[in-house]
Amino acid sequence: MSLVETPPSTTRAGTTDVRVVGIGASAGGLDALEQFLGHVPPTSGLACIVVQHLDPTQKAMLAQLLQRSTPMRVVEATEGMRIEPGCVYVIPPNSALTVAGGALHLAAPEQPRGLRLPVDVLFESLALELQEQAIGVVLSGMGSDGTAGLRAIKAKGGLTLVQDPDSAQFDSMPRSAIEAGCVDIVAPADEMPSRMLSMLARETLPEIAAGDAHAPQVARPPGEPVTGLAAILRLLQRRGKHDFTFYKHSTLLRRIERRMGIHRLPTMDAYAAMLEGNEQELDLLFKELLIGVTGFFRDTPVWQALKSEVLPRLLAERGPGHHLRAWVVGCSTGEEAYSLAMTYREVQDAMPQSPTGSLQVFATDLSKDAIESARRGSYSPAISGEVSADRLARFFTRHDDGYRIAKSIREMVVFAPHDVAVDPPFTKLDMLSCRNLLIYLTAPLQKRLMPLFHYSLRPGGLLLLGSSESVGRFESLFEPLDAKLRLFRRSDKAQAQAVPEFPLRAAAASHPISKETRVPDDSLPPSTLQAAADRVLLQDIAPPAVLVTDRGDIVYINGRTGRYLEPAAGKANWNIHVMAREGIRAPLAAALDQALGQTEPVLLAALPVEADPGSPLVDISVRALADPPLLAGMAMVVFRDVGPAEPTRRRRRSAGSVHRELEVELQRTRDEAQALREEMRASQEELQAANEELQSTNEELQSTNEELTSSKEEMQSMNEELQAVNVELQSKIADLELAQSDMRNLLNSTDIATLFLDRDLNVRRFTERARKIISLRDSDVGRPLSDLTTHLDYPELQSDVRDMLRTLLVSEKQIRGGEGQWFSVRVMPYRTHDDVIDGAVITFVDITAAKELEARLRNA
Repeated sequence: MSLVETPPSTTRAGTTDVRVVGIGASAGGLDALEQFLGHVPPTSGLACIVVQHLDPTQKAMLAQLLQRSTPMRVVEATEGMRIEPGCVYVIPPNSALTVAGGALHLAAPEQPRGLRLPVDVLFESLALELQEQAIGVVLSGMGSDGTAGLRAIKAKGGLTLVQDPDSAQFDSMPRSAIEAGCVDIVAPADEMPSRMLSMLARETLPEIAAGDAHAPQVARPPGEPVTGLAAILRLLQRRGKHDFTFYKHSTLLRRIERRMGIHRLPTMDAYAAMLEGNEQELDLLFKELLIGVTGFFRDTPVWQALKSEVLPRLLAERGPGHHLRAWVVGCSTGEEAYSLAMTYREVQDAMPQSPTGSLQVFATDLSKDAIESARRGSYSPAISGEVSADRLARFFTRHDDGYRIAKSIREMVVFAPHDVAVDPPFTKLDMLSCRNLLIYLTAPLQKRLMPLFHYSLRPGGLLLLGSSESVGRFESLFEPLDAKLRLFRRSDKAQAQAVPEFPLRAAAASHPISKETRVPDDSLPPSTLQAAADRVLLQDIAPPAVLVTDRGDIVYINGRTGRYLEPAAGKANWNIHVMAREGIRAPLAAALDQALGQTEPVLLAALPVEADPGSPLVDISVRALADPPLLAGMAMVVFRDVGPAEPTRRRRRSAGSVHRELEVELQRTRDEAQALREEMRASQEELQAANEELQSTNEELQSTNEELTSSKEEMQSMNEELQAVNVELQSKIADLELAQSDMRNLLNSTDIATLFLDRDLNVRRFTERARKIISLRDSDVGRPLSDLTTHLDYPELQSDVRDMLRTLLVSEKQIRGGEGQWFSVRVMPYRTHDDVIDGAVITFVDITAAKELEARLRNA
C-alpha cells in the first residue's frame, strides 16, 4: 500500500515499550557520537544502540570511550540482552546487530569485510520491529551505509535524523542519506537530541490503529482554523502532486503535524504560509503523505486461502489455457503484486496437468518513487523474515545488498503510476486486490469506487479487501467467499442502478486543457466561447466552419462539416490535419501555417474534396484571429461549396480555359513546393543547431569523463595513503594498548589503591586494590566522586581534592578505615605529558601494621 499513513502495529509480540534510537557512524564518528550522547538527558527514557564500523580483528574500546561523555550506562551488546531505558548499547567487533522481541541479537556478518553494511542491518531490523516508533540517526562516515536503513524506517513512518554534512568530519554517509530523500531532520550532532525530543514531545495525537476505519479525528490546537488544512491541500494540488480532498482528515493531519514539528511551527496556518513558494517542502510533504507499508504475504491466512482454495477454483472455472488478469491497487514497492504472482505459480505447479494459462498482474500506485523501486525488484535481507527459505531459493536471486526477484516472476507484473480516484480503471479483470486503501478514503470516494470495481471485474471475478474493510452497502454487487478474510466474488445477479462514475469524467472536469494549446480556460461558461465564435462567423453568413488552435486542434464546430472532415480510425483525434479529407489535407495544412504567420486571410479556390475524379469542389478560407482576445492565436477555417465537377462541361470548354486552370493548379503546386522547401530549410537549420549542441555536449561529456578519470586516480592515490595512515594508526593503537597494559600491571603490582579523577572530580580510572576501599564498578567510570561511598572516616575528601587543585599543594593524611584499618591518603595533581594539570591522583597506602606497632611501642 502506498497511502497516506503507515498504520501503527500495536500488537507485535515481544516489542519493547522503550523508545529505541539506532545510531550509525563510521570514520570521524567518535567525536559525533560523544557530542550526540553528551546531549541526551539521562532521564529521557531513551535507549540508544550504536553501530560503528570497527576493525573485526581488534578488541573494541568504544564503550569505555563513550562512557566518558554520558551519564547513561554504556555497555557492549551481547546476545539476548534486553533493551532498557537510559542505556547505550554498543556493537561488538565482527558482528551484525539486530533488534527483535525487545532484545538485542548478534550474528556473524554475511558479507566479507569491506562489503558489510552493519548500520543498514540494524536500521532495517528496527523498522521491521518497531514500525513507526523506530528512530534512525546517521552521523559522520564514509560510504553510504545507513541510507537503505533510513529509507526502511521512513517507509514505516519512523523518525530519521542525519548530521549536518558541514559539521561532519566525513560527510559521505550523511550526504548519501540526504540525497536519497529519506531524512526528516538535518542538524549538528549536539543539536540532534533536542530536535529529536522536541519531535517526540509533539507526538500526542491519537494513534490510528491499523485497520481502524472509524479512526477519531486528530485534535488541532485550540482555535486552529480549518482553512489551514484546506490551504495546504490546495498548494499540493497546485504543485501538480495530487488532490487529497477525498482522504480522511485524521490521516492527513497526523502527517502534516509531523512536518510542523520538524520545522517547529505551532499552527497549521503558519505551516501553510511556509509552504507558499517552498517547492522543496511541498515535495517532502507529498512524500510524507505517501509513506507506504507493505510486505510479502501479509495476512498469512489470506494467502493460504488463495493458494489452497480460491485460485484453484478460479482456474477451474476459467478453463485450461485462460489468461488471468489481476489488478493490485496501491501496490507500494511491489511486495503484494509479487506475492500474488508467486502464489499463482505455486498453484500452477501443483496442478495435475501441465498448465497452459498465464497471469498478468497490473500493479499501480500513486507514488512514482515506489513504482520505480517495485520495478527494480530488489529487496533487503530482512525479507527473509517474511518469505520462506523455499520461496527465497525458488523466486529470488541473492545479490550483494539482499534479494532480487526472479525474472520469471518479474515478467508477470506490469507496474505503472496510477491514481484510482481520477485515472481510468483496468477492465476485464479476474481478480482485483485493494487492501488497506479504502480505510483512508472518505465515504463519497468509497461509494464511487465500489461500483467501479464491480465494472472492472469479469463475471465471477474476485475482490480482495483489507482486514478492516468491507463492501459496505454494496452487498448486491459482491457476495462473500470468506467474509473473515475479506474475499468477495463479483455478483452476476446485480442489477446496475446507474452507470458507474468513471474517474475519467472527474479528471476532465477538474483538469483544464494545457495552456500550451492556448485553448480558453474551460472554467468559462460555454456560452462565452460560443458567442465569441458566432460574432466572427456572422461576418461570413455563418457557413460551415471550425475554430482551431495553432496546432490544428478543433475547439469549436459550426454547421455541417462532415463533407470536408471525417474522424480518423483508431483513437479519437480532433485535429484538423487528421480529420481533413484527402483532397484538401495538404493544401489546408499549408494554408493554416501561412495564415498564422500573417494578418491577411489565405484563400484556397475550387479544391476537390477527394482525390477521385468528379469529387465535389470547395473554397476554403483560413484566417488568423486577433480579436476578440478570447480567440487570439487561433484560426477560423471556413468552407464554401462550389458544387460538383461536371465532366460533360469540361469537355466543351476551350483549350484556353483548360490551360488557365492548369496554370492555376501549377501555381498552387509551386506554392506548396516553395512552402515545403522553406520548411525543409528551417528543419535543416534546426537540425544543424541541434547537431552543434550535441557536439558541444559530447565535448563536455568527454571533458567530464577525463575529469572523472583523473578524480578516480586521485581517489585511488588517496585511498592508498589512507590505508598507509590506517596501518600506522593501528600500530600506534597497538603500542598504546601495550603501554596501557604495562601501566595497569605496574599499578596492580604495587598493591597500592589508586584513584584517578578528572578536573570535574569524575572517576577516570582506578586500580583493583581501590575496589576494597571505595565501592567501585567498571560502570562507575565517569561518575562524580560525590556519588561514591567509601569505607573511610574521611568526609572532607572531596574538599581536600578541590583545595589541592586550587593550590597544587600535595595533601597527605592518615585516615581510619573500617575494621580497624588505617590508610595514608595522599592527594596530588594529575599532570599530562605537557605538564598541564588535568585532574587528581589519590593513593591509599595501608599503614595498619605501622599504626599497631606504634601503639604497642607507646604502651610499652
